[in-house]
Amino acid sequence: KRRTTNILLLIIVVILIFYILKLLKFIFIPLIFSMFIALLFLPIMRFLMRRGVPRFIGIVCVIIIIISVLSGTYELIKISSKELLNPENEIIPRVGEQIRVLFNDVGKIFNYEVQPGEPLLSHFLTEEDVGPIFGFAQRTVTMILTTMVFVVLWLGESINLQKVLQGLLIKQEHTSIKTFLQIEDNIILFIKVKFFVSLFTGIGTSFMCIAFDVSFPVFWGLLAFSVNFIQLVGSIFTVVSLSFFAMVELDISSVWLFFVLSITGVQLLFGSILEPFFMGRSFSINVITVLVMLMLWGYIWGIPGMIMAIPITVLLKIIFERFPQTQTLAQLISGRGIQIVRRKSV
Repeated sequence: KRRTTNILLLIIVVILIFYILKLLKFIFIPLIFSMFIALLFLPIMRFLMRRGVPRFIGIVCVIIIIISVLSGTYELIKISSKELLNPENEIIPRVGEQIRVLFNDVGKIFNYEVQPGEPLLSHFLTEEDVGPIFGFAQRTVTMILTTMVFVVLWLGESINLQKVLQGLLIKQEHTSIKTFLQIEDNIILFIKVKFFVSLFTGIGTSFMCIAFDVSFPVFWGLLAFSVNFIQLVGSIFTVVSLSFFAMVELDISSVWLFFVLSITGVQLLFGSILEPFFMGRSFSINVITVLVMLMLWGYIWGIPGMIMAIPITVLLKIIFERFPQTQTLAQLISGRGIQIVRRKSV
């Protein structure tokens, strides 16, 4: 009876924790994002401090690096926007007409039709939606600024992850330090590999657009780079959206088919072959776990949750491995638990 009561209480506590995470997402999203960013720059901070550079100067250097990256991203967005919004381009009206045709084909099922000359955007956005859009933009800017504040706190060790682990979960100082270093190494490895894989995926996508003479290669490369941080979903979104867009320029022909196969090959090469190879099997995660975590954190935190789903899973897996009671969960996350069950059944 006591075991059953403990299990029920544990389920209630887990549900309550996820509810609090969803309710206070405006705090937890910047906090977790900033933690991963700080872990990425902690080796730089240690290097500067070993050279006698004050911590304050090191934090300023890291902030300058982050601002430079954001500025470069903004310039890339400006370049792609100029190319996309150029009034001399005739491809955008053709894409809009293609979307209108598709919208009408789907609308026939629901007895709905868009009249010629009627703005298509008005069917998706109304005047009542303008307020929520501005509210979303305001919340995004607020989260970015809050994330920057938390990054400074992490780097300044006002929030020390190793001390938090030691105080809440792992009481032994040596074990908590070892766990923290393992978390740091794995998260840094994941972020580095994911960044370069996304970068080369974007470059490969742009190259395929240039090779097949598909318009806006910079825009599509930037889009492929950005959404590739969302595991599995980002690759599918890039292939589907770019295939639909290319249908307008290449029509349905063998050339269009080869283009679709080419961009799919780019996604498979970098996402399904090179990324697992460079990451190794040190924190391999089962595909089923990836899908479950994407849905779970996507439901709780939306797109930011889908981006952080895999790093959070890696962090949880490392912590679960430290306790005998939760090692089974760590094995299930990595897929080894499924193999053990299969061996026992055989």
